[in-house]
Amino acid sequence: MTLSLAAVLAESAARRPDHPAIDFAGERLTYRQLWFRSRQYATVLGEQGIGPGDRVALLLPNGLEFPPVYFAVLSLGAVVVPMHALLKAGEIEYVLRDSGARALVCAGPLLAEGRKGAEIADVPLLTVRAEQECEAPRLDLLAERAEPIAGHLPCAPDDLAVILYTSGTTGRPKGAMLTQLSVTMNVTVGMLSPFDFRPDDVLFGCLPLFHTFGQICGMLTCFRAGATMVLTDRFEAASALELMTEHGCTVFMGVPTMYLALLDAAARTPLRPPLDRAFSGGSALPVKVLEEFQAVFGCTIYEGYGLTETSPVVAYNQRAWPCKPGTVGRPVWGVEVEIARAELEGRIELLPAGTVGEIVVRGHNVMAGYLGRPEATAEVLVDGWFRSGDLGVMDEDGYLSIVDRKKDLVLRGGYNVYPREIEEVLVHHPAVAQVAVIGIPDQRLGQEVCAVVIPRAGFAADAALGAQIVAWSKERLAAYKYPRVVEFADAFPLGPSGKVLKRELVKRIGNAVAVEVR
Repeated sequence: MTLSLAAVLAESAARRPDHPAIDFAGERLTYRQLWFRSRQYATVLGEQGIGPGDRVALLLPNGLEFPPVYFAVLSLGAVVVPMHALLKAGEIEYVLRDSGARALVCAGPLLAEGRKGAEIADVPLLTVRAEQECEAPRLDLLAERAEPIAGHLPCAPDDLAVILYTSGTTGRPKGAMLTQLSVTMNVTVGMLSPFDFRPDDVLFGCLPLFHTFGQICGMLTCFRAGATMVLTDRFEAASALELMTEHGCTVFMGVPTMYLALLDAAARTPLRPPLDRAFSGGSALPVKVLEEFQAVFGCTIYEGYGLTETSPVVAYNQRAWPCKPGTVGRPVWGVEVEIARAELEGRIELLPAGTVGEIVVRGHNVMAGYLGRPEATAEVLVDGWFRSGDLGVMDEDGYLSIVDRKKDLVLRGGYNVYPREIEEVLVHHPAVAQVAVIGIPDQRLGQEVCAVVIPRAGFAADAALGAQIVAWSKERLAAYKYPRVVEFADAFPLGPSGKVLKRELVKRIGNAVAVEVR
């Protein structure tokens, strides 16, 4: 039995050769052109010694080069190792060594760090879009003169397709090994539901392609359907509204910060793209934002849940069932989700509906393990289930709600406080634009609840406002839950998926607070 993720592009090129696959900065590639270019790139990579099972690292921003390089690697039966485009040389070296990469393909604008990382790791370097003098082979220029390979090589379903590095909430990042089967199934299932992609859809691709949300849910699912992706190299809300309107975009995928920015931009322009549906992931989306977006754009946001280790989609609100705001919907086809006792190590004990516990997952989407880390793999793959590290609850209808990360849980005076629950309340305060709730050290209680607030325009970030927010919270939350501490910020530190890096907030704030009310 054979299966290759490269067929996602190859089959659409056979079915819809002249349909636009990608539009970037006004330049379009049809499926025929994109597949031809990918096979040309594959020829050059093969001449550089890349073959089945070899790992090829990509240091590429969003652009016309990412898809053909990605599919060229897959076509050779090799393994794609995408890297965050903002990594520094030492971080690049780490990924190259840890993954056992045989080559690094680096975009010209990223060569300052990419070349140093490759040199330190002693990994061959290839470039694209390199305008400055560079001794490394120019993959894009060599490909222009290359005869394309005939087609993609066959792979086994359990062969590796992609290694994605987790953001490393503890220790150094780990490489999640995703197989040909796990990614292909996640893409095919996601295309049907929840994403409901059709060939005439136009996706606005503003998420980074090096990250699982933009790469698998966005690019791969779009290409699997034979639809069109309007790609941008960065997200800026005002220009996003212009581009989506100009290109007739029907699908938007984004993280909560993007939805907030789009609502803000919409208040200053009458432009309304013809969006049919929108999908949110990465972190919790306040119900208030979901409702406001639907009112302004006439488009439903479907919120879902996934992880790097689950290829990535686990559950989503889907058109097949009623949408339940505040939940991440039901498990996708072929995937089981349960709630297990969080504090129990070494085995899985499932809990009944309505009980808070750790979300566990099993199905075609679960990774093969962490590369080179059998102990870390054994910690999360237990009794046939993947332990997510997230706390959640399942209702009687099978809808999953995310309570919080186990590591984000605030333990105040022996009581469990779930930051997301507090955030859902605080976002309704008229002065609060965005909020992140964290636990900070407290000698008496162990931890105290702290709300880090980005205020709306027109509100002064001072002690008076902090005291007002505390008093307002006290009226709406139990005594052990409401934040006694309020800190203000201009922006939140964000990870590649748009998640607020709460551990960075904890480091940044420490014990220096704007207001503390007992």
